[in-house]
Amino acid sequence: MTVIIAFVANLLVAVAKTIAALLTGSASMIAESAHSWADTGNQIFLLLAEKKSKKKRDKAHPMGYGREAYVWSMFAAFGLFTAGAVVSIMHGVQQIFAPEPAGDFGIAYAVLAAAFVLEGVSFIQAFRQARKAARDLDRNTLEQVLKSSDPTLRAVFAEDSAALIGLVIAFGGIFLHQVTGSPLPDAAGSILVGLLLGVVAVVLIDRNRRFLVGQGVSPDIEESMGRRILEHAEIERITYLHVEFVGPRKLYVVAAVDMTGDRPEREVAVALRRIERDLEDHDTVEEAVLTLATLDEPSLTFGAGSSR
Repeated sequence: MTVIIAFVANLLVAVAKTIAALLTGSASMIAESAHSWADTGNQIFLLLAEKKSKKKRDKAHPMGYGREAYVWSMFAAFGLFTAGAVVSIMHGVQQIFAPEPAGDFGIAYAVLAAAFVLEGVSFIQAFRQARKAARDLDRNTLEQVLKSSDPTLRAVFAEDSAALIGLVIAFGGIFLHQVTGSPLPDAAGSILVGLLLGVVAVVLIDRNRRFLVGQGVSPDIEESMGRRILEHAEIERITYLHVEFVGPRKLYVVAAVDMTGDRPEREVAVALRRIERDLEDHDTVEEAVLTLATLDEPSLTFGAGSSR
């Protein structure tokens, strides 16, 4: 829903900014229209990311399709960099050396105000979703956005934040152009918008890269998983635990455990499989693999202790 709202808002804003850019000739407005068209195209990639990452795992993809979200979100980030940042900076530089006349500033201000409202609605939706997830994990909202395994939420939040800041920059550039009569502030505004988009794109690319190559979980998630395993009466202790994101809010869990008592191998195998299936019944666990620990392996500690 967050991505759909962002797509509709960006499409309306992109059309309005393009018309205003053609009527005013403002460099900042041209940069903003490039920004909005880049965001609109990116939302299509993000919709694909959400759809493809939710496919059920099969023999060809035993870990599921969760990492599809990071691939398509990476495409969106590259699009933001090329179609947004590069175009804005290039046009700003061109305006410095070959300025074009600008006018009809009232149209530009009206479009910027309308765009701020629409972008603000999209941002509020993304902010609420991020804040809710942050509360569930006892984090602040910004920390959740940066660390979240959900690339679409991070992209919408970051792009909407950049959009609101970009609108303020564009307003300043256009206003100074009108007051001073010099096109330099307008051109500088276009370059600043481009640099802002470049920074956002690089951050998004880096975060998606981390999850694509195998992003480990935070200590609190690892501890929560350890405690969840130890909740099973058959588990005495854990000597090894590997938890890795394989998609948005999807985990791959591998653990070496010591079983209670001294039961026959057949019973132990059945118990391990039952615990694995129980762990996988949780929405966040894509696959769990449990193996037996040796007696000489030290126990891992989770909170108050490592064993019963």
